[in-house]
Amino acid sequence: MARRPAAHQPEKWQAHRLDDHGQDSRALRGRQAVRTEARSVRPVRSLTISAESLVVVRGALRRFGERTALAGADLTARKGEILVLLGPNGAGKTTLLRALAGRTRLDAGTIRIGGGAPDERAVRRRVGFVPQAIALWGHLPVRTNLEILGRLAGLDRDRIAAAVTDALAWSGLADRAAEPVATLSGGMQRRINIAAGTLHGPDLLLLDEPAVGLDPVSRQAIHRVLEGLRDRGMGLILTTHDLVEAEALADRVAVLAGGVVRAADTIPILVGRLFGADQEVLLMLAADPAPALRDCLRTTLFSPTNADRIWVGRLRGGLEQLAGLRSQLVAAGADIDELRVRQPGLHGVFVELTGQVPNE
Repeated sequence: MARRPAAHQPEKWQAHRLDDHGQDSRALRGRQAVRTEARSVRPVRSLTISAESLVVVRGALRRFGERTALAGADLTARKGEILVLLGPNGAGKTTLLRALAGRTRLDAGTIRIGGGAPDERAVRRRVGFVPQAIALWGHLPVRTNLEILGRLAGLDRDRIAAAVTDALAWSGLADRAAEPVATLSGGMQRRINIAAGTLHGPDLLLLDEPAVGLDPVSRQAIHRVLEGLRDRGMGLILTTHDLVEAEALADRVAVLAGGVVRAADTIPILVGRLFGADQEVLLMLAADPAPALRDCLRTTLFSPTNADRIWVGRLRGGLEQLAGLRSQLVAAGADIDELRVRQPGLHGVFVELTGQVPNE
């Protein structure tokens, strides 16, 4: 890989308030409101992907002094799919991505890409890496940037010309090729950043937060580019903190916590495995819970998160059970700010596997 210069729609909620008799009074605000969400389900794409794994990670261990970034992570990925790495800060996502790119060495464990190790020259030719930072020369035209990076990647003149022309076409930037990179929007610069990582025709493309900080229109343009590369047969592994983005892009997700992969599969399979027929309940308290309330929450299938006043639980038996659950919590001393009820999705999977509430 060439060395480069340093450089949705909101969820719809229906809000309900239960009165003292458990009836719905349709209040939209205030304490003890109960929300139920109508979720749209992303259709499952019919995948045409090789059964043979392009990437196999086994027991990946990486320490930085006293801190363990990877604690025995296992992962597989295939060509023709987008695999999204999720997890809270410090979960090991970026370290795993850099290890796959051959930019950090493991202390133990193995990584195989197409059967070889990431630091082998033949393997490095099969891998593209797109950093989060815009790694381009701002004062140079788009085409010149790509031509220089093609040379740094070891391509000959004819192959550079063909690769640059192709990249400008699929990135939608052919008409901006003569303009300096610095004059383009952030979304366009990120598309060029992605194009630069693919000039040598990799089988695997690694991307660190490829759409971070972009407006919705620019983000959608990035998504179309990534889906186009996937549809060409390339395998993509990317990190993001945005669950909406992950739901839109991922063929599979891998959820990391504490330096290990807690689970990896399609979102519907993970939801079914973790929740079955249960619904997800998000409880927000107005005050820190006392020990007796904590015990009650645990016995009623709630789990703590990284925020002391936010607990996540399950509702079994349908919404008719909600009033009884609320009464039980109030009797145990809960000062309820809000109860949210929804069909579980990626948010619930994330909380269930990491014990943390993602930033939304």
